[in-house]
Amino acid sequence: MALISKKKKPYPISEGFHAYLKKFDREVSTPIHYPDLLRYQNSIPLYDSRDNDTLWETVYYSQGDMAEIYAALLQIYVIMKAGGREDLMKHLSVDRVDLCVYGNTQPFRVRIVNKINDNFDYFYIKHADASRVYGLELEALLSPNYISYIVSDTSLIEEHIVGIPGDQFIKQYLNSPTLNEIRLAKEFVKFNERCFVRLLGDMHSSNFVVDITPDFEEVTYRLRALDFDQQSYEGRRAVYLPQYFKQNNPIIEVGERNMEHATMKQYQQEERTLIATRIRSFSRQLRELLHCMRQDRLAPQEHVEQLRKELAKHYKNDTFLGCQSMGAIVEQSLRECYGGPF
Repeated sequence: MALISKKKKPYPISEGFHAYLKKFDREVSTPIHYPDLLRYQNSIPLYDSRDNDTLWETVYYSQGDMAEIYAALLQIYVIMKAGGREDLMKHLSVDRVDLCVYGNTQPFRVRIVNKINDNFDYFYIKHADASRVYGLELEALLSPNYISYIVSDTSLIEEHIVGIPGDQFIKQYLNSPTLNEIRLAKEFVKFNERCFVRLLGDMHSSNFVVDITPDFEEVTYRLRALDFDQQSYEGRRAVYLPQYFKQNNPIIEVGERNMEHATMKQYQQEERTLIATRIRSFSRQLRELLHCMRQDRLAPQEHVEQLRKELAKHYKNDTFLGCQSMGAIVEQSLRECYGGPF
């Protein structure tokens, strides 16, 4: 079982990383930031359609603050979704703002509604922790899932990632007669490999979603990470492998029923080949990102020393022992996947 050692402390975004984010249009000036949303006057618990407490609270602002804050939130949404074209804001409105009171970072979630057809969307505003932003950028470059986010000063704005939370999927869908166990098992192996190669930790079932897509004969599944706070932070190798979290055991058991070791190795190699292709496609940008990451402190030194030892043993490659930062370890891990420098 993989255990997280203790609550992770946030790390600020360095000047070098800010420069990278500006260069690649990830840093944008916005009219409102996380601290502004803390000006709410009161809040009420938010319940789901089954009257269960979601552990989120809907917050309310004074009349004067609400007009200013809601207008700014609409601007942010249009910046993210439509390149800042304000003419597209006329039919949109802010339906509500929720605060997650149980999470470490206490993010805000903004619900945007289309007044013409009542369609809705969400985005999130959080503290801009460097680990999380590095995780988001690596996800965008190296996974099959592009993710939209922007940084503004010390705030991070993220799009909503669509899918069924993994813990809910296990409870509600895993025993469905329509479940394609083989495809689900294959996707979990590939997700497990993606997390390990780029060293994204803490992927238990509450921290990823399952995206179900009907195909012409069957259904396909894709597992998508939700939480990027544990990007290359922990010292234990097992934390970067979703297979070691007990919360994921029901999905792992599906794989054990449907997959032989040789098939699993095939799927792992398929995913590594896809990652290597993405490394080749984004090599210049990835080199710049890793240059920033090598310079930044993203974990306690004892975590760096432990992880480099465990990965050196795993890969039988003492090159890891010379890595002086988590960024350097991530780079060496990607080289193992790519087959050399890139």
